[in-house]
Amino acid sequence: MFDAAPPAEGIAERLRAGSLMPYLGPGLAELAAATVPTTHEELAAFLGARVALPKRARGNCWAAAQYIETNRHRTTLDKLMAAAYAPPVEPTVLHRALAAAAPPLIVDTWYDGGMRAALSGQTDWGEIQGSSRAGIGESRWYRAWNAADEECPVAEAEAWRTLLYKPHGAAAPGRNVLIADSDYVEVMTEIDIQTPLPDEVKRRRAGGGFLFLGCRFNDQMLRAYARQIMKRSGGGHLALVAGVALTRNERRFLDEMEVTLLDMDLAALTGVLSAQ
Repeated sequence: MFDAAPPAEGIAERLRAGSLMPYLGPGLAELAAATVPTTHEELAAFLGARVALPKRARGNCWAAAQYIETNRHRTTLDKLMAAAYAPPVEPTVLHRALAAAAPPLIVDTWYDGGMRAALSGQTDWGEIQGSSRAGIGESRWYRAWNAADEECPVAEAEAWRTLLYKPHGAAAPGRNVLIADSDYVEVMTEIDIQTPLPDEVKRRRAGGGFLFLGCRFNDQMLRAYARQIMKRSGGGHLALVAGVALTRNERRFLDEMEVTLLDMDLAALTGVLSAQ
């Protein structure tokens, strides 16, 4: 579905009403002119510049990470990911506008802290991160941090006005990321029955649809994650796609999930939201 004349004011109203929830990709870090990797390809290049990779792992961040974990230990991989995202990402006007709208749920699929920094002036929010189960004795699917950067019980999320959900983890706080192929083995086995998703995410998504910003779905794993996060949501999904050359698989996925495509870019949306 494609809407060449998006209802811009309606986006702002739905965000404030909680019936539209941002689903963010690495495009927002790119918009911030961040010095961290802002695509999966850039992340693969970052890892490959620090560890000599076999040909089969070059250019693919998940395969590169798996090679590093297998041959150089998990601690090496975690240190490299922390280094990749150590430079702070200054929140853009769009980050801050989304934070000010205070939707019940913000899904952020990249590893940087730009959205967390935008929320930092508030107190009634917190973050849940998907957790790697690679650690010795690790059995949790996810972990939670409050607005003070303190790890806390996941149950505290019930009281937060805004829940920031990082399904692939984040470099900080906690240095907790899903990146290697092995990180996703158990997740992909269980995700169809929703086990790796926090209950509070499931509850909040029922109230509306998702607004996809700076996202690509040109990999099967990314599509699988999005499909399961969207499952049983309230519908009315929108995606900004101006200037994006979507692949056939991406178009098929967005059509399957009944996502309306908007001929609008991130800069235009920033102007709309900052004017409200």
